[in-house]
Amino acid sequence: MKNPLLDACVLPRFDRIEPVHVEPALRELLAALSSELSAVEREAAPTWQALVEPLERIGDRLDRTWGVVGHLMAVRNSEELRRAYERIQPEVVNFSVRLAQSRPIYDGLKRLKASAAFDELDAAQQRIVQLLLRDAELTGVGLEGAARERFNRIQTELAALATRFSNHVLDATKAFALSLRARGEVDGLPASLRELSAQAAREAGESGASAATGPWRITLDAPSFVPFMEHCRRRDLRERLYRAFITRACNGSLDNGPLIECILRLRREQASLLGFSSYAELSLASKMAEDVPAVDRLLEELRGASFAAAEGELDELRQFAEAEGAPEAGELQHWDVPFWAERLREKRYAYREEELRPYFPLPRVLEGLFGLAQRLFGVQITPADGEAPVWHEDVRFFRVREQNRGEIAAFYLDPYSRPAEKRGGAWMDECRGRSRLLAEPGRPLRLPVAYLICNQTPPIDGKPSLLTFAEVETLFHEFGHALQHMLTRVDYGLASGIRNVEWDAVELASQFMENWCYDLDTLIGLSSHFETGAPLPQELFTKIRAARTYRAGSRMLRQLFFSFLDLELHHHPGSDNVFETESRIAQRNTVLRPLPEDRFLCSFEHIFAGGYAAGYYSYKWAEVLSADAFAAFEEAGLEDESAVRATGSRFRETVLALGGSAPAMEVFRSFRGCAPSTRALLRHTGLAQPRTARSG
Repeated sequence: MKNPLLDACVLPRFDRIEPVHVEPALRELLAALSSELSAVEREAAPTWQALVEPLERIGDRLDRTWGVVGHLMAVRNSEELRRAYERIQPEVVNFSVRLAQSRPIYDGLKRLKASAAFDELDAAQQRIVQLLLRDAELTGVGLEGAARERFNRIQTELAALATRFSNHVLDATKAFALSLRARGEVDGLPASLRELSAQAAREAGESGASAATGPWRITLDAPSFVPFMEHCRRRDLRERLYRAFITRACNGSLDNGPLIECILRLRREQASLLGFSSYAELSLASKMAEDVPAVDRLLEELRGASFAAAEGELDELRQFAEAEGAPEAGELQHWDVPFWAERLREKRYAYREEELRPYFPLPRVLEGLFGLAQRLFGVQITPADGEAPVWHEDVRFFRVREQNRGEIAAFYLDPYSRPAEKRGGAWMDECRGRSRLLAEPGRPLRLPVAYLICNQTPPIDGKPSLLTFAEVETLFHEFGHALQHMLTRVDYGLASGIRNVEWDAVELASQFMENWCYDLDTLIGLSSHFETGAPLPQELFTKIRAARTYRAGSRMLRQLFFSFLDLELHHHPGSDNVFETESRIAQRNTVLRPLPEDRFLCSFEHIFAGGYAAGYYSYKWAEVLSADAFAAFEEAGLEDESAVRATGSRFRETVLALGGSAPAMEVFRSFRGCAPSTRALLRHTGLAQPRTARSG
């Protein structure tokens, strides 16, 4: 029987793929690709057809198979899959490095760039050639002998360490649970959390668990952890859960501490081999930001606008807790802040987050989100469940169509939390990219397909999934990424969608979409009470929008702390261990210092197992871009439908369409007409009047 991982079907055969298929599929594929690569290297003629097109074909065939395996590691993790993944990963990395370091191909590309044929290529093709040369240089094509061998060993080691890091976080997260049996222990918890935790208890073997009588199982998974910290009246239980959360993956066989030290050491060595003074400089060589000082300037500007505000917000919280008679008011701890912040928000804005859930059943939210996509970008999204194999029964499949052009893309949606097998957070990833070269026979293009992954509250006791407002924002965010992947107009696979978009600009489309959650017509239009069908009352929307700037200084400073810490670890490594470095950076960038035992770095997957190493600042960098982009709609007039559609069309034809075919700043300017400014972001967050930040 043919290995389903090597099936040439347009969409992966998730209904047939098992861990046992991984190693034989990859070994067969790598052998074939190695032969193809050798053939390209023998010819290496300095033309687009002889060099770039074979690279696209080879890279895509590897992505088709290895990408599916990586996807399943994230959404259907198992011991069997892990073992297969870890055994074959070094061979995949070795081939990828060989491909990137091919001297014949590199020399051929250099000859192409210097030839008259280069001038005949269009702008997107020229950029692809230039980026292929840059990436080859950043992957060690210029290294020889022992230096190359060492660089390649580092690449393999780093890939394995990232996989171990992520697996440790998943295992540590699912290893902890707080089992509550007394009614007083769940006082204050919203009904939705009691229902979720009772369901978790039943899944753990407590067959008689109910929302009313318990027992209730609280976990470190976000849909459980976050509302518990915001609503549990038992301070001792909040403390216990918080301490478990910040010490995930820092003990025993799951300890990521040694892995962090090893990852940072290897990254420093990697950068040094390539002639960079730090890994941060290596990272920024392929990003939008010019250099580390440019990143520092942006972060410092935002710090200056947020630090004093964050200090004031903490003092305000202390005063509020004291007025409420809280004995802990004088010394608020980390496990107190979410609880009292939620109480103050409820009092100030006169609504509870739990009041919003019934208005946001997932099916209605999706309907409203898809309606917004049609309004702004002229696309129609329709369910196509059953038309594609899926990896879990909750996964849905949708097709994207455009008037007069038919189908242009498709995507999977995996919406719910499954802590036993699915990593936390939310993300978008590629299943297939748009490409003219890789079109099926008889078709002009291969259409893009996306994975859209969230960890929302699942349906409980016959009710639909009822989203928190934060979960609505997350869905909009990830859908923004998917739109950039799916609505690209670029036909070259190496620059379509999010391919070769600078990493510090890749959050632009996603964070841009979040802004629509605060637009009256949009939010009310996607709401519908799951029992009565009534839309969200306008007075509730007014309160939501007013609360948008609530604790904005604290929220921004938290992201800046992570960004400064990431940059410090990758640019100014000192004699401190990483946790001492964290404590030192916290002195200047937090208003409530981390606990001495805080080990959040051990679960910081973004920089140790994701793509954000020396790049976590990208969230704030791109947020400046996204806020400025949304300001174009505000300036056009959000109530002027024709202006909104015209601006949306321009956004689509630039930010969403051009992908990596042009530099991100050029793409932004083509939409906005000018360079980005922090003014819109500071206005949206209520921090428009910069304050002086203290230095100690």
